[in-house]
Amino acid sequence: GPSACASQVGSINELSCSRRSGTRGRVWRKAFASRLIKQKGNVLNTSPFYWIKPPAGLTDWHWAVVGSVSGGCIEDDLIDRHTRAYAQAAGADRGLAHAIPSGPPTFVKYGVTADEAHRFGLPCGGTLELLLEYDPDPQSLAELVAQLESGQLVQRTVLLADGRVSLQAAAAPAELVVDAAQLTNTFGPEYRMLLIGAGQLAEYLATMALFSGFAVTVCDPREEFVGSWNVPGAKLVRDMPDDVVAAFKPDRRSCVVALTHDPKLDDLALLEALASEAFYIGGIGSRRNNEARRARMMEHFGQTEASLQRLRGPIGVYIGSKTPPEIAVSVMAEILAVKNGVALPQGVEVARAKNERELAPTGPLVCGV
Repeated sequence: GPSACASQVGSINELSCSRRSGTRGRVWRKAFASRLIKQKGNVLNTSPFYWIKPPAGLTDWHWAVVGSVSGGCIEDDLIDRHTRAYAQAAGADRGLAHAIPSGPPTFVKYGVTADEAHRFGLPCGGTLELLLEYDPDPQSLAELVAQLESGQLVQRTVLLADGRVSLQAAAAPAELVVDAAQLTNTFGPEYRMLLIGAGQLAEYLATMALFSGFAVTVCDPREEFVGSWNVPGAKLVRDMPDDVVAAFKPDRRSCVVALTHDPKLDDLALLEALASEAFYIGGIGSRRNNEARRARMMEHFGQTEASLQRLRGPIGVYIGSKTPPEIAVSVMAEILAVKNGVALPQGVEVARAKNERELAPTGPLVCGV
């Protein structure tokens, strides 16, 4: 049946409807649309939002909603508009008239007035404008998904007059552009994470990375660890870490994190990663262990202080973490900060923060001459 969507560029989701009668049925459609969000003069991106209409004649199916626009009232308003429209068409709703969504893409704007901004939970003075696409072509979406999964950079253009979509290879990332005739945005391949080690910390970190939109690969040649690995959605490989890093081919949308505490596994993987464009390369370990790692790499592998500048360790941000889940939160926070180009305060660097805590006086000061 017809579907509509409003979403962030670069995100593709599958939608499903299931029959309430208990007989499971599924409607799969890869749905995509673009959203232009203006707030204080800036163009922002948030999470994808989709809804799908029950197929004709199947009145016992229910709506499915995936993702979000603003995380609040705007979703409620969009859902209300379109569910009422279909209900009115069926004669089940006598409230305000709502048109069934169809035809070329349309813009809808929220927060034009201060009252609207307050009603929909938008920041003071903010506006949010959506481009809604109806019945996106599944074949075009499948092509886009295939190109993104193969690591390509793709430019997607939507003609506003009729909703026709064209895909073109892109040479570099670009900002969203919209004019009177079309909306164009560039899709980059998904971010990727390679974890060396399949221990408990890797399970928590892989789970957080998957929820954050990363494609996760976990490498561990040790049988005793891979046998208990259980993180759906993360790819598990058992080859030697340096070979896996080489085959992984880290790029500017990739991060490599070594978590085994075993120099035979971690060091070679990190050395291989340092020869790549990965945006984040780091290894788990204490301050002393990380200093020893750097010394080994310089003594035995020809590395220098300059060549090791991109190697992070101790990894994470200082939040006093002690348990594997807490450490994973710390590491994921640092990875996301680097990914998003956020410079972290020096006070949250793990080594610096621990050094300062050790130097801080723990009792009354005694002065004398």
